[in-house]
Amino acid sequence: MKPFFRLIRIKNLLIIAATQYLMRYAILNPILKSIDISHGNDIVNMTELSMQMSGFQFLCLVFATCFITAAGYVINDYFDTKTDLINRPSSVVVGKTLSRRMVMVIHIVLNTIGIGFGFFVSFSIGKPLFGFVFVFVTGLLWFYSTTYKRQFLIGNLLVAFLTGMVPFMVAAFEIPPLLKEYASVLVNYKISLFPIVLWIGGFSFFAFFLTLIRELIKDMEDFKGDKAFGRKSVPVVLGLKGAKLMVLTLISVTLLALLSVGFLYLKTGISLVYISLVIILPMLILAIKLIRTENSRGFHNLSNFTKIIMLAGVGYAGIAWYIFMH
Repeated sequence: MKPFFRLIRIKNLLIIAATQYLMRYAILNPILKSIDISHGNDIVNMTELSMQMSGFQFLCLVFATCFITAAGYVINDYFDTKTDLINRPSSVVVGKTLSRRMVMVIHIVLNTIGIGFGFFVSFSIGKPLFGFVFVFVTGLLWFYSTTYKRQFLIGNLLVAFLTGMVPFMVAAFEIPPLLKEYASVLVNYKISLFPIVLWIGGFSFFAFFLTLIRELIKDMEDFKGDKAFGRKSVPVVLGLKGAKLMVLTLISVTLLALLSVGFLYLKTGISLVYISLVIILPMLILAIKLIRTENSRGFHNLSNFTKIIMLAGVGYAGIAWYIFMH
């Protein structure tokens, strides 16, 4: 089972599941509970809005996301076997531990299960067309592995976009049932659910930029294999210096956004301390180390370090929950 878990990146899937559960229970639910449903002395016969998706429906959404993501990892490894034999030969599973035919079967099964879960949860919330989102993502991941990954920057942007969608899917699937259930209340008491979009959108923004940064660093790590097979990755086209400059620019934009949000909106002491010490400081260290790094091993370590920063960003959901509930 170990080769299979390595193929589907089980650790990444657990992070995805944890992210979506944090968005639901640490961000969305506390925001709903914090909404004051009152108008003068007139108080509605309920104390708070409540989530409309059941625990099982939400689990199906998480399963859909994870299964389709796993299928994406599988097909990516399937088409990347040759370059991986150069860049990271010890981690190659396709064609060694698992046959190429078996890997393709696994890909098809995972996609089928993921799309099935996606359509089930879409129908259950009364939005059947949402199910086609999962079909669309499946197609994007296929074309990413076969085409987009070999093109300049397009593959990096696609992966970053899909990663940013992971937290936002929680809002996208929860808000329509909320609007339907509480339509009259929201209108009569002029209540907006936009804060949910803003908060979860902030996590999506952070996930997008950190993923794009990490993808570019991974391309630097894979420079040798990508160049050997004629791929137009950013480091191959612009050189390592050009790729570093792009990453440093992205880090600067992310830091500017974090500082702006932190000091303009998240003014609580615990927020500023967490963001400063756990996110901003590590990003500055990342920038300094990136400038000094020149070899594949060093870029690999920076890629892992970027993932830790991403996890720290997701971890801020716990701080947000504390703020909402106190």
